Amino acid sequence: METERLAALAEYGLGSERPLPSLDAVVHIAAHMFDVPVAAVNMVGVDHVFFAAATGFSCTNSAIDMSRDASFCAHAINGDDVMVVPDATLDERFHDNPLVTGDAQVRFYAGVPLLSVDGHALGALCVIDNKPNHDFSDVERERLRELARMASDRLELRRVELFIERERRTFAEPERYSPTAMIRFDAFGEVLDWNFAAAALYGYGIADGPGRSIETLMAARSRSALRDQITQAVSAGSVDGMTMPSEIYGVRADGAEFPVSLSLFCWYENDVQTFNAHVHDMSSLREGGESLRQLACTDVLTGVANRASFYRDAEVASVCLKGAAVAIFDLDGFKDVNDTLGHAVGDGILCEVSRRLAGLVRTVDTVARIGADEFALLLWGVTDAEEARRRADAALAAIAEPMVIGGFDVRVSACCGIALTPEHAEEALSLIGNADLALSRAKHHGAGQTFVFVDALRTEAVARRVYNIELHRAVNDGEFVLFYQPQVDFTDGSLTGAEALIRWRHPQRGLLSPAAFLPALERGPLAASVGAWVLDEACAQAAFWRRNGAPDFRIGVNLFGLQFRIGSIVDEVVAVLDRHGLPPQALELEVTESIVLDDDVVLDALQRLHDFGVSIAFDDFGTGYASISLLRRYPLSRIKIDRSFVQGMIESERDASVVRALMDMTRSFDLRTIAEGVETAQQRDNLRQLGCDEGQGYLFGVPMPAWEFGEMFDVGRQLNLA
Repeated sequence: METERLAALAEYGLGSERPLPSLDAVVHIAAHMFDVPVAAVNMVGVDHVFFAAATGFSCTNSAIDMSRDASFCAHAINGDDVMVVPDATLDERFHDNPLVTGDAQVRFYAGVPLLSVDGHALGALCVIDNKPNHDFSDVERERLRELARMASDRLELRRVELFIERERRTFAEPERYSPTAMIRFDAFGEVLDWNFAAAALYGYGIADGPGRSIETLMAARSRSALRDQITQAVSAGSVDGMTMPSEIYGVRADGAEFPVSLSLFCWYENDVQTFNAHVHDMSSLREGGESLRQLACTDVLTGVANRASFYRDAEVASVCLKGAAVAIFDLDGFKDVNDTLGHAVGDGILCEVSRRLAGLVRTVDTVARIGADEFALLLWGVTDAEEARRRADAALAAIAEPMVIGGFDVRVSACCGIALTPEHAEEALSLIGNADLALSRAKHHGAGQTFVFVDALRTEAVARRVYNIELHRAVNDGEFVLFYQPQVDFTDGSLTGAEALIRWRHPQRGLLSPAAFLPALERGPLAASVGAWVLDEACAQAAFWRRNGAPDFRIGVNLFGLQFRIGSIVDEVVAVLDRHGLPPQALELEVTESIVLDDDVVLDALQRLHDFGVSIAFDDFGTGYASISLLRRYPLSRIKIDRSFVQGMIESERDASVVRALMDMTRSFDLRTIAEGVETAQQRDNLRQLGCDEGQGYLFGVPMPAWEFGEMFDVGRQLNLA
């Protein structure tokens, strides 16, 4: 059990030299709330404890005994609730403790365990005083528990962000199986990941790479040269303009040295510099100087130029008076081809695409493979956007022609992004970066699309980055709030529950609706933590209303897709219900087709939740492509009819027919229904006549804060809203 606890603690990336600033607000609130000089979040390690945040103690104060034996928090994590020591000098466990008898002079202690999502005790939130306190009340215990939940949320945010970062730092499957040896490492030279080719080249297993120093893969005589290159790249923030030494030697696991050709690339992920080295064994080409130079510029699989060579050519083009165009191509759905037909077929497709592109360009132009399934053209002298688009479209048409690979008839398509120099950029990295932004926009429009860079793309990219920074601040500073929109029974007009809806109370822009931030939040790493907060906050509110006169009140909570990918949503829901004393039937989880479609992980989780007694509602029903199949496969309890049909059913016979059909369908599956967007009495009456069970919309109430909801509906007293 202790091994599992320590493994859980390691997932948070904390240590004595790495406190967590987002917890500072929690300990300051605790110190102020309980009027004590010291508050801290202590993480309990193998034989010592360390501060993740503290006020009153310095996080690096060497005079304080941080051994686990001396720690009060090490005792607190062994319990399930608040541990209170009114007077440590009178407590047989602590009366001779160095924290009590020494300079710290601890007399009073109250601490509550901080648990991981799997229930492992990571450490404790504690408040400490140098005078005894025999009057620590039940109310104060509950306040400390609430602060502990806040601390746990911020710790979980840290774990999720590290998880997403680690996922980003690992190779995608095409890179992992590439015949080119690839090693990814950080600015300190620590290997983050390598592919199978690299592991085989050096004589190791795939698991032996991460965590070792890149220098251990180089012969002693080459380490200083590599170290100088990394230092220079870290200082400059780029490897552009750098030339690798002509003679570099690697060293295999058995100690044998061999000559290598090393291509070095770097980029930034969340402001963290990351390197990628492509390594080639030059043993068989030791005597062939020209072959060595050729290999250093060529993609081994396809024979076209590699990424480094393309960047060098783009640098030359950027200072050429005649200008040039860069077109970047990304194959649509290439990973699916690899997964279904195998990597041999995938490699054959890449080679055929390279051949077709090479057959379209002039000898002066450059064709390159710059990523796993990304290709690029450098079209010299092309400075007209329409001419560049015409050539790109011709390339897309050539790629889309049928091909026979390994006995399979295969069709692939691609998208293309275009940027031109000097119109769009005067420097190679910016030129290629702008073409990449254009490619992203082309992919957004669908398969087989082309897009030429416009300045708005760069502005949007900067805005997205700023927005993501603001979202992190919103989570850390508690700027998200919940509003509640009532749901009523069409039979008697009684209040049945509410849907919890997230809002952002932005410090400058005021209250923001979900449309302003939800798409960015759903796509980012914060979705799981924010979703967990919404679930906990909504269930806490529902429990309060149920305890105060509304025993059958039901709360609806929307789930993010990422909540099914990180941790266990089933365990999380069960824990939240248990924490707030809610029966399963009091919670309805709302999911959309985009989350559940063809996903066995989601299906399994929803089935377990449904079996537990939690209601599952399908949101925006009728607007997607697979609604009927979902009714058969998924353990649904309720269907939410989309507002677009409700809004149009009075004026449009087609919309009315859709609603009738949906009602007949859900009845045949023995599901309940609730209509969204009900704004008029006529809509309510028509829906009621069609057999719809419940309604939600402005006719019954707008989304509102909890206090207003309670006042307006006098929660607990059945209101006649019919």
